[in-house]
Amino acid sequence: MALSRSHRREDVNFWPGFVDALSTMLIGIVFLLSVFVLGQFFLSQEISGKDTVLDRLNRQLSELTDLLALERAAGKDAKDSLALLQSTLTTEQAERGRIQGMLDSVNGNAPAQLAESQKALEAEKQLSARAQATVELVNQQILAMRRQLAALEEAIGAAEAKDKEAQTRIAELGSRLNVALAQRVQELARYRSDFFGRLRQVLGTRPDIRVVGDRFVFQSEVFFDAGQAVLKPEGRAELDKLGTIIADLGREMPPDLPWILRVDGHTDNRPIRSAQFPSNWNLSTARAVAVVEYLITKGIPADRIAATGFGEFQPLDVANNDEAWRRNRRIEFKITER
Repeated sequence: MALSRSHRREDVNFWPGFVDALSTMLIGIVFLLSVFVLGQFFLSQEISGKDTVLDRLNRQLSELTDLLALERAAGKDAKDSLALLQSTLTTEQAERGRIQGMLDSVNGNAPAQLAESQKALEAEKQLSARAQATVELVNQQILAMRRQLAALEEAIGAAEAKDKEAQTRIAELGSRLNVALAQRVQELARYRSDFFGRLRQVLGTRPDIRVVGDRFVFQSEVFFDAGQAVLKPEGRAELDKLGTIIADLGREMPPDLPWILRVDGHTDNRPIRSAQFPSNWNLSTARAVAVVEYLITKGIPADRIAATGFGEFQPLDVANNDEAWRRNRRIEFKITER
């Protein structure tokens, strides 16, 4: 029997080492995923602000493009009018030549016919002068539209340059954000690993204290009597050890590192209906609050600790027997980000 108990102690000493290695690897994966999600969230916020600027630039570019199209259409109309006027001028000049020929042919006719021809010729001259003036006006309008088109093309070029600059800045901000988040995650992971190591040294290997993923798990019986939320003296002693470690670690962490100690209360799935605790929600929350309030008295800043009650809804063992109920009644401690 003594050999059997010794063999069991050796198994218990070996198993936490294996679990520690596996949990460390899982911690890294989980927090890398958390960093990636948080990075995407902040990056999406930053990109959302840049998208607003890009949308405004795109609307301005669209308005400039529409104006350019209108100006080009007006230029085409002006060119068509110029061609029509030039055709009219050519016709008038031909008519003028015809009248001049008629004058030459009737040079010896009656003075009345000559006067009529001269009158017609004068009218044609006036019409030709008006046509020339119109052509000059159209040319000036075309020149003005060309200057407007040049200004529009310059504005479009400037808008495209700003768009490229904004895209470059967005990429740079995203890269800097990813680097900063990665550094924060690595820093928090280092302190969490330090916390786990110190806590193992102080608490040793006990069946009522386990590591589950990135959390230290204490059976509720360590701190509380059945159905109660008042800390037992032996529970206070365990919290004294835990509080000292966390307080020392908190002083070592940079002030701008957004860490927090989360205390989670859990119960088994057997209903509780008492005057003090109408449900397991109330019991689990009251136990978490009791632990938090005690740790605050041990020097943990109130803004670095939080209490959460989960009732019976996050079991470690779904079986319905004494062993499963005992495992599910627990207080969990986890260092995480706010």
